[in-house]
Amino acid sequence: MDVEATKDVVHEQAAAPGRGRAARWLLVALNCGMLVVGTTGGPILSRLYFSKGGHRKWLSAWLETAGWPLLLVPVSASYHSRRARDRGAPLFLTPRRVLLAGAVLGVLTGADDFVYAYGLAYLPVSTSAILISTQLAFTVFFACLIVRQRLTAATLNAVALLTIGAVVLGLHASKDRPAGVTTGKYWMGFFLTLGAAALYGLILPLVELAYKHAAGGGRAVTYALVMEMQLVMGFFATAFCTVGVIANKDFQAIPREAKQYELGEARYYVVLVFNAVLWEFFFVGAVGVIFCVHTLLAGIIIAVFIPITEVLGVIFLHEKFSSEKGVALVLSLWGLASYSYGEYADAKAKKKAALEAEEAS
Repeated sequence: MDVEATKDVVHEQAAAPGRGRAARWLLVALNCGMLVVGTTGGPILSRLYFSKGGHRKWLSAWLETAGWPLLLVPVSASYHSRRARDRGAPLFLTPRRVLLAGAVLGVLTGADDFVYAYGLAYLPVSTSAILISTQLAFTVFFACLIVRQRLTAATLNAVALLTIGAVVLGLHASKDRPAGVTTGKYWMGFFLTLGAAALYGLILPLVELAYKHAAGGGRAVTYALVMEMQLVMGFFATAFCTVGVIANKDFQAIPREAKQYELGEARYYVVLVFNAVLWEFFFVGAVGVIFCVHTLLAGIIIAVFIPITEVLGVIFLHEKFSSEKGVALVLSLWGLASYSYGEYADAKAKKKAALEAEEAS
């Protein structure tokens, strides 16, 4: 698969038979897979950190984007590939103004990471997942406002079903307060997590807007450019959180916290490392899905797999699985089916219209 393929070429290949179609769907599946793994695994490990003796909120936020150096591998490979073809190839494909936008989005992402980590410290992952699912509604609103994303009946139906599922789950939220957490801290975590959902609902369409500005500058929006963008965002998000980590002396506290961790010192470090890796899957998958399809699909995937996070919370964190969670799971799967059918019907109608236009000409 050619990571230098432009977005236009990727979509054109979808209409071509054979290898091009397979390459396009492989790229879509890869990014959707990373987003699914990050969406379900990231919150579980973050909550596992807090539930077994971790207390450092800035450290937890820092881990959410600390995996950005992993992107140096594909970005470096892309650069050396360009240099092999053209000795004068630039270091970055991304225009400077888009890199600057990526830096600003990185700072916003870092702030969102901290707000989310602070809320998760006082909420069970099931309740946090309920609130995070509301980011879909914020994503729909901001996508319509910022990138003029067209809404279809299927999309609205999916949003309605997912929202109802979140409301159903919310009916039991007050029963899930973790031991040792006061009512005040619980509700502070509640509203901070809701704020994190709103902020990320804004960030997703802003990323798509940055891609459009890159394309407007006359440059092809390639998958390599997308990786560069995420690299910049991850670096600045981590830099933002690093300031808080240093000010709070979290790095100095790691050895002491590891010795007191309920799962053992070695597993403490395993939790930290995989925390960073899974959250990097989440962010790379999100920007990749936006590149391959659009913002709303990223929002739909994040919301749809919220109930899966609920199930994982029951299995690994021994949280209760209520009847409300079962109903929400069915509604979420129904929402995904509605969205998928709508996309299929829309693509089929566009293909039919294109064929009719070609025959008419």
